[in-house]
Amino acid sequence: MKGFKLSPAARREENWGWIMVAPTIIGLIVLNLWPFVQTIYTSFCEHLGFGHYKFVGLANYAEIFQTPEFWKATWNTILFCILTVPLGLFLSLLVAMLLNAKIKFKGGFRTIFFLPMVCAPAAVTMVWRWIFNGEYGILNQVLGAHVGWITDARFVMIACAVVAIWSNIGYDAVLLLAGLQTIPKTLYEANSIDGAGKVKQFFTITLPMVSPTLFVVMIMRLMSAVKVYDLIYMMVEETNPAVTSVQSLMYLFYRESFIAGSRGTGSAIVIWTVLLIGMITVIQFYGQKKWVNYDV
Repeated sequence: MKGFKLSPAARREENWGWIMVAPTIIGLIVLNLWPFVQTIYTSFCEHLGFGHYKFVGLANYAEIFQTPEFWKATWNTILFCILTVPLGLFLSLLVAMLLNAKIKFKGGFRTIFFLPMVCAPAAVTMVWRWIFNGEYGILNQVLGAHVGWITDARFVMIACAVVAIWSNIGYDAVLLLAGLQTIPKTLYEANSIDGAGKVKQFFTITLPMVSPTLFVVMIMRLMSAVKVYDLIYMMVEETNPAVTSVQSLMYLFYRESFIAGSRGTGSAIVIWTVLLIGMITVIQFYGQKKWVNYDV
């Protein structure tokens, strides 16, 4: 309101509020906003070394768009999302429903499923590399086969997808469990009186009521899948002939920026990845109007 003035007490409270949020705001600007602005600028430049850059316009973008390896990495990233997100959400919701049921040792099961999130990624990867080892891996011993799960171009993407799904099920299940516990029990009781079975209750009560939480988890998981790098880096060595079959956009960015030394090209790949995430997010928010239920 024009002419409205805060009282001295309210002014002090407002100042203290700004002081309390200042570290977070400064951190976002210094660690997120400014590096992103620099990345945008660098994507239009050629790195000359020792912090010097030469403006080259859209040359970096023209270069990557004409490179088959770039489009292969883009497809690998999209394929990784397709393999991990739908199945990961389904299994996470299934685990959340089981943990929400009346079972013994519920707290122990929750801890077991959440353990992968607190384990060091390097340790997790080393265990899975041993499981998928083509010569003495436990998976091949169980199957009685001799498959190079992380050296064969036909299977390496599937192997990485399995590890990604296994690593994230516990965290996603905890989030979905929180959403399930907000559903009133009276809805199930009334539906049971009407003669509805468990399957019908799932589609008419559980899924609609948990859809807002499911939507948030889906956004988080899709963004994580598009930005995947560390899993592929630790699972597949650079000398592995199958690396091109699983190389993601962020992995290609690492190779271009820190191995090839072409930071301009690497920055262009990052901006393309940001645009890809933006397009996926827009599609998600448009599609959520058709299946997400916010009515309580």
